[in-house]
Amino acid sequence: MSQKPINYLHLSTLVAVAILVGTELVGASWAAGWALGGLFQLDPLVSRALEILFSIAGLIGLYFFMRTAIRNEPIRG
Repeated sequence: MSQKPINYLHLSTLVAVAILVGTELVGASWAAGWALGGLFQLDPLVSRALEILFSIAGLIGLYFFMRTAIRNEPIRG
């Protein structure tokens, strides 16, 4: 069974969107962890844990965003 060729216009759009949205989501979530740690004067270890937890949440958000983006603008086709 032959596959459809790769549409490089869609691929480049999806890569650009992944970079843009990924930077925004992970950066904002990391900054939120840092800000909450500073605001509540938490221990540095707890502050780092919040940063890591929030950045993981940002990566999960990016995963679901990209899954939807690929569904709406397929790479092959």
